[in-house]
Parts: sequence; C-alpha cells; structure tokens
Amino acid sequence: MALVVMCGQPCSSKTSAAACLAVALHSSSPDLTVRIIDESSLHLRRNDSYKDMVVEKNLRGLLRSEVDRSVSRDSIIIVDSLNNIKGYRYELWCLARASGVRYCVLFCDTEVDHCKEWNNNRQEKGEPAYDTNIFEDLVSRFEKPDRRNRWDSPLFELFPSRDELVETAPDIAEAVSYLTKKVDSKTRDVKVLQPTIATQTVRTTEANSLYEMDKATQEVVNAIVEAQSCGLGLAVNKISIGPNLPTIKLERSVGLPELRSLRRTFIKLAGQYSLSGPPPPTDADSAKRMFVDYLNRELGA
Repeated sequence: MALVVMCGQPCSSKTSAAACLAVALHSSSPDLTVRIIDESSLHLRRNDSYKDMVVEKNLRGLLRSEVDRSVSRDSIIIVDSLNNIKGYRYELWCLARASGVRYCVLFCDTEVDHCKEWNNNRQEKGEPAYDTNIFEDLVSRFEKPDRRNRWDSPLFELFPSRDELVETAPDIAEAVSYLTKKVDSKTRDVKVLQPTIATQTVRTTEANSLYEMDKATQEVVNAIVEAQSCGLGLAVNKISIGPNLPTIKLERSVGLPELRSLRRTFIKLAGQYSLSGPPPPTDADSAKRMFVDYLNRELGA
C-alpha cells in the first residue's frame, strides 16, 4: 500500500514522529496494517550500527532487505532510521516503485543544537543515545531531503523543536490523508508508483535469492580449498559437500583464483538466466547443486 521513509538528524524525534504517524493511521483506518522497521526491530544498537562505515553500510543493507521483504500493497511500512544518505533514499524509492505502492518522506527538521541537547539528556538518563564522536560524524554527513527529487517527494516536514508531536498535527494528518486516500482515474494529488519492466524483473526474484546464491557458492569453494589443503587434491579427487548433494569431481588441483573466477561467472550467468527464465534458487541446497553441476562441467570431469 505504501512505504514511508523517516528522515532526520540523530535524536531529531523521528521515532516519536513514526509512532504518532502509526497511531494516526490506525485511528483513520482501524483495519490497516502498519509496521515500523527500525534498528531495534533488528536487535541492533545505534552505537554499534554507526561506529564505522563498514557496519553502517551493513545496517543499511539489513534495513533495505527487511523493507524489500515487507513492502506490499496490503500494508504501510514505516522505515524509522536516519536515512541520511540521498542515494539510500533513492534505493528505498526504487523498492516502492518495484512494488507499485505509494511513497513519501517524513522529515523531522530539527536544529542540530536541539538534537545535541536531547542526545545529552538521554546519556544522562542512561537511555539509548549516540556517543559524542558518532553523533558529530552523523551530523556532518547528513544530506537534507529536497522535494524536487523524486525519491524525496512528496515531502512532509515536521518541526519537533517548535511544534508538539501529536497524532493530530497538521503535517501528520496530511501524510495520513495522502497514504490512505482512495485513488481513482480522477485523483491527481496522490501518486502510486508504477513498476517498470526492469523493476518488475527484480521483484520476481525472491528477496534472499542472491544472498543464498552468494553464500552457498562460497561454501562450495571453501570446501574445495579445504579438501585440497588437506592433501586430498589428487587426480580424480571426489569431494562431498553434504548429503543428497552431488559430488565434486576434480581431475586436477584447482587454485583459489580459478575457483573465484568460476564462482563469479556462475553467479552472473544465473542472474542473466533469471531475466528470461525462473528466478535463482532461494534455498542453499539447490544453489549448491547447481554450482557443483556447473563446476563439474567446466572442469571437464
């Protein structure tokens, strides 16, 4: 039905705004399914999630994957996170477009001084808060949403340091109206994103297909490397990777660079095949079976 992206500086009252929006949506339509996706729902702590660029990138990937699995035409998903990078907001907009749902950004425009004060208050009370160095880093890298960008539009702005956050606040009421208004051929003020051919192809692939493919093929490569390092890499070597799975048959020793090259090619071919055929397998055993068959063919066994 819709994807709502919260946006704002750290400690700008995004979580409170998301909660108010959820309550207002339920009040408007009691049968409506509303879900908030945030760091805590993934059992992640804010300092651990933003301590360096690598873990921050992983956090965005986890949130994006959860949104991809959850967004649908039957529910409203609220992404309660910083969403401070415009490129990341574009990725979320693409997920909404691929699902054919409404999309909007709810921006908590809070002055940095207020955010810092609220963060300090949380630290003093022993509540979840950002370490000072992490807070300053996030503030310096924030990319403010611009309603001229399609991935930042429509943009609803809240001012928590000035106005009280309540379910009946004008901007929240406006967002609720946009998200729940019935759309027909005469509707002009509500935009439902339409999937393109490219995004439709992406959506036909299960959310975890590529992840399972990547993980499974890496496990097969690790098994081959481990077997050969133990002195088993002899002529007509047979390597078993598990019950009910085909055996890897090698007539010669295969180095790690060659295995990596074969793995990359296999994943690329599997992705290309899914454009015109069925999607890649969504379970590890099927992915391993396909990769082992490919290796046996390519290595001439």
